[in-house]
Amino acid sequence: MTSKDNILKCEAVALDEERNALVILDQTQLPNKIAMLSLKDIESVYQAIYSLQVRGAPAIGIAAAFGLYVASLALDDEEFFARFHEYKEYLNSARPTAVNLSWALERMEKVVTGNKGKSISEIKELLRREAIAIKNEDADMCRRIGEYGLTLIKDGDGILTHCNAGQLATAKYGTALAPLHLGRERGMNFKVFCDETRPLLQGARLSTFELLADGIDTTLICDNMASQVMKNGWINAVFVGCDRVAANGDACNKIGTSGLAILAKHYGIPFYVLGPTSTIDMSINSGEQIVIEQRPIEEVTEMWYSKRMAPEGVKVYNPAFDVTEHELITGIVTERGILRPPYVDSLRLIMK
Repeated sequence: MTSKDNILKCEAVALDEERNALVILDQTQLPNKIAMLSLKDIESVYQAIYSLQVRGAPAIGIAAAFGLYVASLALDDEEFFARFHEYKEYLNSARPTAVNLSWALERMEKVVTGNKGKSISEIKELLRREAIAIKNEDADMCRRIGEYGLTLIKDGDGILTHCNAGQLATAKYGTALAPLHLGRERGMNFKVFCDETRPLLQGARLSTFELLADGIDTTLICDNMASQVMKNGWINAVFVGCDRVAANGDACNKIGTSGLAILAKHYGIPFYVLGPTSTIDMSINSGEQIVIEQRPIEEVTEMWYSKRMAPEGVKVYNPAFDVTEHELITGIVTERGILRPPYVDSLRLIMK
């Protein structure tokens, strides 16, 4: 496949049961090439998650579940339990910030620990079913997030988004982009502005790619142009995804998100965080407790350039995420409904 028109027909992550392999869409090659990778060993799965060949909080959770199942097929009965736990911990270390990764892996390990009386072959079959369930549940959650999010906007609205929280990051539809894809299915039109999302350009490479494929009016802007676009009156709402939400409503998302929230408040524009309840971490009281992943300096100094664009020896600070304080968030859209402040109360109620 080479046409952008095929991108929405591609699954970002899938299980090839004939070949017992995890299949992912290699997002590091988009938008120039649509390439599918077939992974069978635990090291390849780890590398795919770490290097962002598969990315987006829901998608990496699904990939980890499928990858853990596929890797477990090669384990014999004697080594199964010990090695399975090692594999789970190994994959969990690939990306420390997105809670979906640990959430999915914990679900898979509970299948093992809860069925130790069964044969290893039976446990492996239960793991397969659990991984498939995780993916199917995500598709359903994203659709419901899209339905709730669609109630917040109207035909013709201008929407600003950051990074990629679309179908490429999930099983189907996406989170922040789900309302836009669902709206298009119903004949609605939107004017979407995508931040390029430095330094890895997920907005430029990925969000614009899938939005254009869906026939949505899409404009790419550099991250530092968001204020001017808002000032022009072109934005009716900001929709972003999330990798982890604390019990007080603080939301962790791709670096640059908190700045958008500050700008939105200044210009009186509603700022919404969209994500499944699996990204909500009630074990932490605030965003200050979220571990922020630090990425390689090369992503800033030389990636995407034919020649290095920064002088040798310069210091680089490259956090992958930032935390948007709950006071800046108009609403948190989940598959169970739209949460409003005070989030300590609304989150507690929805997570019972």
